Amino acid sequence: MEANKTSLGMAENVEGLLTYLLGFITGILFFVLEKDNSFVRFHAMQSIITFGGIFVLSLILGFIPIIGWILALLLPFVALILWILLMVKAYQGERFKLPVIGDMAEKQIKPQV
Repeated sequence: MEANKTSLGMAENVEGLLTYLLGFITGILFFVLEKDNSFVRFHAMQSIITFGGIFVLSLILGFIPIIGWILALLLPFVALILWILLMVKAYQGERFKLPVIGDMAEKQIKPQV
């Protein structure tokens, strides 16, 4: 299977993987830079929503005594599993949608008419 090129000149599966590399930071970077490829833009937006949400959630949990602190300790393991899963799926060329977040990402990349 030959991967499609993107406006940045990389294979779309490589660019899709890179959208997750540094979490929401690379998600934002590729969402801004990639104008043409909907596969990469989808993964970039999914990265922004997923890892931005995890970041915000970890901040909030830090302020909640006991239960919040316990949940905040578990969050990095969940984030690591999601990070690996999403990078592998993007590299395989799959438009893997997380429940709820995947739909939100698709709505954000659709052109407004």
